[in-house]
This record gives sequence, C-alpha cells and structure tokens, in this order.
Amino acid sequence: MTKEEFTSVLLPHKNSMFRMANCLLQNTEEAEDTVQEAFIKVWNRKMKIRDIKNPVAFLMSVTRNLCIDKLRGNKITGLTLDEDITGSNKDHPADMTEHNQMISIVKKLMTLLPEQQRTVLQLRDVEGLPYEEIEKITGWETNYVRVNLSRGRKKIRETLIKIQEYETARA
Repeated sequence: MTKEEFTSVLLPHKNSMFRMANCLLQNTEEAEDTVQEAFIKVWNRKMKIRDIKNPVAFLMSVTRNLCIDKLRGNKITGLTLDEDITGSNKDHPADMTEHNQMISIVKKLMTLLPEQQRTVLQLRDVEGLPYEEIEKITGWETNYVRVNLSRGRKKIRETLIKIQEYETARA
C-alpha cells in the first residue's frame, strides 16, 4: 500500500475510529492515542494489507482490539463523547436544547452498558455500519451482534422511560 492509497482509503475513517474508541474508552486523550496507534500498526503492515479484502473493517478491528487491550490493562473511566452523533439541525432553540439533552443522556446510558452492547450500538446506530461490517470488525456471529444490539437498545429505552416517568411525576 502506497502513502497515497493509505491517505485516500484509510485516513478518511479517522473520525469513525475516534468515535468508536472514545465510546469504548470514554477518555478523549486515550481515544486519540488509540487511533494513532491503530494507524501506525496498519502502516507497519502496509504490504500485508493488500491481501485483506476489506481494509476499512480491518482498521476498525485493529482500533477496537487496541481499545479492549487498554480497557483490560487500565480500567479507564472518564469522559463521554462530546460531538453530536446525529447531525441533526433543529431550528427552534428549545427543541435544540431538548434534543441535545436527550443525546447527552443516551451517551451516558451507553457508557453503562456492557462492552459488547456498547460496541454494537456504537458501530450500528452511531456509525451506521451494516451487520456484515460489524461482524468483520468484531468477529462475532450475526445472531450475537443482533442480540447485543437488541439488548442494548432495550436497556436504553427502558431507562429513558423510567427517567421520563420520574420527571413527569415530579412536575
């Protein structure tokens, strides 16, 4: 793989890698370091990358594996994602505030999920990857991915309903 190929094919995925790393590690600095480590690792194997059918999935897998290694070694806690994951442009300030609060709550709830559910939610709902890509990145079977996605969504939904019921009862 040439420098130009690397720059045009893999480098554009740095934001997706960062969002996934930040979701898993919950630490902005660690996520940035992990993305850099992943790029270095892939660059050092640039001759072997030609044999890989989906280099982007490989890149995301490397990033995920580095995150898991860090989590096992450090037990990192800290920050959540800071950027808007939906790209939504609400016109009314009150709607915008409510929308941003909801995103903040969902991001916090995602941090409470088990690593498998958090990973699948991040890849599917935030990054918008198809199931096939998620399977390649994680190495998990389709049913395992779907079950974890369903359980993660259900847990977030149930918690959001409880929060809404609590706020309604207080009002």
